[in-house]
Amino acid sequence: MPVTDIIKDLDNLTLTITAEFAAPPERVWQVYADPRQLERIWGPPTYPATVVDHSFTPGGRVTYYMTSPDGERFYGFMHLTAVNPYTDFEFDDGFADAEFNVNPDLPVAHSVYAFEEAAPGTKATYTSRYPSREALQTVIDMGVEEGSTSAINQIDELLAQAHQPSA
Repeated sequence: MPVTDIIKDLDNLTLTITAEFAAPPERVWQVYADPRQLERIWGPPTYPATVVDHSFTPGGRVTYYMTSPDGERFYGFMHLTAVNPYTDFEFDDGFADAEFNVNPDLPVAHSVYAFEEAAPGTKATYTSRYPSREALQTVIDMGVEEGSTSAINQIDELLAQAHQPSA
């Protein structure tokens, strides 16, 4: 399992997940930069993601929805604030309505996903900072730890498969 650590820091308003992958950072990066690969790992296995828009550049936007086992859709977005190929990207991560407008009833986190070379491949650090303790507690209560862990743990299978970048 790639996830090696989860730290909930209510004082600093962060949730940090660390994972290790047996592939170089450039390959792990492609999982996020390619919308078809992102779809395969963004949601937990029982809530597959469909990427609608994917502009993976600073100021760009990624929109998606996850579909529950009973067919209910849950919408979300990433507004990218920084993209440094192969090393890290930052984005505002939030819940949305069906038109991808921000859902004001749920928190928006500022997330940094960082990748560094480490034996045998890549150490990935996923840090999300929330606007308040209450906001962080809300997503913890919603199951973000379990959902994120099961989503990240899908990456190994994808990395093991031969890959051709999508056009």
